[in-house]
Amino acid sequence: MALDFLAGCAGGVAGVLVGHPFDTVKVRLQVQSAGKPQYRGTLHCFRSIVKQESVLGLYKGLGSPLMGLTFINALVFGVQGNTLRALGRDSPLNQFLAGAAAGAIQCVICCPMELAKTRLQLQDAGAARAYRGSLHCLAQTYRREGLRGVNRGMVATLLRETPSFGVYFLAYDVLTRALGCEPGDRLLVPKLLLAGGTAGIASWLSTYPVDVVKSRLQADGLRGAPRYRGILDCVRQSYQAEGWRVFTRGLASTLLRAFPVNAATFATVTVVLTYVRGEEARPEGEAVPAAPAAAAGPPLAQPSSL
Repeated sequence: MALDFLAGCAGGVAGVLVGHPFDTVKVRLQVQSAGKPQYRGTLHCFRSIVKQESVLGLYKGLGSPLMGLTFINALVFGVQGNTLRALGRDSPLNQFLAGAAAGAIQCVICCPMELAKTRLQLQDAGAARAYRGSLHCLAQTYRREGLRGVNRGMVATLLRETPSFGVYFLAYDVLTRALGCEPGDRLLVPKLLLAGGTAGIASWLSTYPVDVVKSRLQADGLRGAPRYRGILDCVRQSYQAEGWRVFTRGLASTLLRAFPVNAATFATVTVVLTYVRGEEARPEGEAVPAAPAAAAGPPLAQPSSL
């Protein structure tokens, strides 16, 4: 159990380092004004950040997901494993339910972590920046807005994480069964990478519009007076101003991020487990996806965490 946590955390760190630049691009595209858009698309946004802020600009807010990673992994691993055992058997439906339960519980840490990440990603560079780092951002937010401000977007995060983690675990379980991922298979690692990356994409597609709403709620008031009174008001105003396409803004960078993040996560988890365990086989009935899935979960991933 402890080794799974260690491998998952190592894989999660690798996934965050690979995927964070894509996440920065996604957030900036999601929250930019429709009337005066700063970026024309994913590639233009990427180039603009590098040109104006250097490569380090792509890694703004990195400390927040890295800081919360260990706690999120511990919660997800524990809840998913215990729920799966409580349900009695390792079936696709139970994988979905266990994943959904894990996704819901980890929102307690995920929501404040993503709030800090979003605000750090959007703040101006240089002397104009308001926050020195993740903890400073959360402290300043708490001082101005209280506990409610730190947990802004919690309901939207819950609506995103619960089904998306369920979809992730379900898709990964179905794909690993279909691909015949068995210990000793020469192509086991490539198959796991393919399954994990594809499951990550499916997970993001299942709840992406909710992620757009969450990002807008968490960024609301950062540059001017607050605009939204809640989730439904954010949906209504966004749709009226920009049409249905607003709920797919930043999707390209998210999907581009999903596969390599999961690939990096699965590769790292496999290397760690192989190095420590050698060729030890997985006990029959144990759920394979727990370690890699939680480490690379949506919105980070995450799906935040994929």
